[in-house]
Amino acid sequence: MSARLASSPSLPFEDTADFDDARRGLIGRLEPCIVKATDGRVVWDNSSYAFLDGPAPESANPSLWRQSQLVATDGLFEVVPGIYQVRGMDLSNISFVEGETGVLVIDPLICTETAAAALDLYRKHRGDRPVVAVIYTHSHVDHFGGVKGVTSQAEVDAGNCVVIAPEGFIEHAVEENVYAGPAMARRAGYMYGAALARSPEGQIGAGLGQTTSTGTVTLIVPTDTITKTGETRVLDGISMEFQLTPGTEAPSEMNVLFPDRNALCMAENATHTLHNLLTLRGAVVRNPRVWAHYLTEAIDRFSGRFEVVFASHHWPTWGADRCATFLGQQRDLYAYLHDQTLRMLNAGLTGSEIAEAMVLPPALERAWHTHGYYGSVSHNVKAIYQMYMGWYDGNPARLWQHVPEEAGKRYVAAMGGAAAAVAIARKAFDEQDYRWAAEVLDRVLFADPSNGAAKALQADTLDQLGFGSENGTWRSEFLAGATELRTGNFGTPTQTASPDMLAALTPGQVFDAIAIRVDGPRAWDEQLSIGIDLTDVGETYRLDLHNGTLVHHPAKVEGADLVLRLPKAALVRLLAGSTEGMQVEGDIGVLKRLTTVLEAPDPAFNIVEP
Repeated sequence: MSARLASSPSLPFEDTADFDDARRGLIGRLEPCIVKATDGRVVWDNSSYAFLDGPAPESANPSLWRQSQLVATDGLFEVVPGIYQVRGMDLSNISFVEGETGVLVIDPLICTETAAAALDLYRKHRGDRPVVAVIYTHSHVDHFGGVKGVTSQAEVDAGNCVVIAPEGFIEHAVEENVYAGPAMARRAGYMYGAALARSPEGQIGAGLGQTTSTGTVTLIVPTDTITKTGETRVLDGISMEFQLTPGTEAPSEMNVLFPDRNALCMAENATHTLHNLLTLRGAVVRNPRVWAHYLTEAIDRFSGRFEVVFASHHWPTWGADRCATFLGQQRDLYAYLHDQTLRMLNAGLTGSEIAEAMVLPPALERAWHTHGYYGSVSHNVKAIYQMYMGWYDGNPARLWQHVPEEAGKRYVAAMGGAAAAVAIARKAFDEQDYRWAAEVLDRVLFADPSNGAAKALQADTLDQLGFGSENGTWRSEFLAGATELRTGNFGTPTQTASPDMLAALTPGQVFDAIAIRVDGPRAWDEQLSIGIDLTDVGETYRLDLHNGTLVHHPAKVEGADLVLRLPKAALVRLLAGSTEGMQVEGDIGVLKRLTTVLEAPDPAFNIVEP
């Protein structure tokens, strides 16, 4: 399938309403839209997407090209009088709501550098208003990581700035970025294409935003938690009503109505794309039935009370009727995928079969905002199948398959050897059957990673799959694989497990983070115990290592092989095996025995070859 054939000819490219909305209310821009760290390193460069100004080339899906043109539109925009957004300065948006004396900030981007630059742009045009509150709409790093670019821990501690978040925010924000964080961050390098060249043949956008910034990630623990729908707050004269939406786009998330401004912030629950139910970087599956339910609740609860819908990504939608259509179609999109996947699942189809068979209703197919620029019908359907049925599709022949290296050797042998397999792949490539070419070449490379002909052809094949993708993350995935096959492993471009993130870990989360790193087989014969006395909070714990498993529980420290007495803030140092700031009692060699069996995560594990 060629890139040009990948887009439906029925798409209404003549409809420019999205472009009008994306440009509406422009006040000013950062020109060039480049943000640097204090050491001069570029952490954000939206100007690098200037090549998007023009018709789609053969190397890009026209629908994705259009979406990228919209998402790359940057600047400070007025949503309604008193509410402003800076868009195009990170993967996400940052919003400003003006109060009587200061300004409330919603979702301060990924890093301090982009957040500070956005605040500077706002203040340049709207005045030097102090930040009196910050709202985290949900627990993903692109909505809180830049918080120390707009306020400080000192300002929060002094009561000059309130930080509001939904229930469960800290737990989910920390666990996602620490427990499986290294693997997620490595895979995010593929998903967002942060290491790829920006060009018509390279990274052109991720659908939700252009890409991720690469600056300093921070976190300030919330001072005010929203625990139920219907809660209200008035801060600096700004009235707010909250709707909790746990288990939608994030496990901890909320929408916010600003009744005095007739404006509804939908967090990341309704954007101008089909979102992810299972993000390609990895996460817990999001439940589309729950997602649709909360969209229905938002429509019912807030109907007649807003004239504009804005979100933490993309551009707003204005007008009560247009907003109702937008939210209704977004709701129907997730509900339809859920219900139809279950219908076909119960007829015996597997996840991959349902993904191929799924067709959206014509009204949803014609709406630009339901297209899979970030999530996709294909991988979302498979996520729904996984949520209900798990990884096994019920066919016992697929219950215990060989790992890729061993399967590759057998496939290649069955095809008549590596040269014959590459010839089969070359024929598929020439016939534009890129999916089959990629599968065959994947077998060859896992059987023999040194096969240069297979590696070169696989890179070309992944290029073609990327060029044809309407989904921005699929394009980045394919082109990232092609890049690493040609130039080597680029590692993890964006690190999210920052010192602030680690400092927010509870004692139990610190112990869990250590336990995850235990190399079980190396620790089978090891037995030890460590007592932890958190002197400033009066809590004591015991860690026991046995059978390759590190367990922890609240207990007295007496009788442990080693006792460490320390303030809670120093606990995170145990992740590095350090006893700095701790009082040591007993055999310090016990800690060395523990750290010896800990395995550090690999931020550059291979993906496209073994």
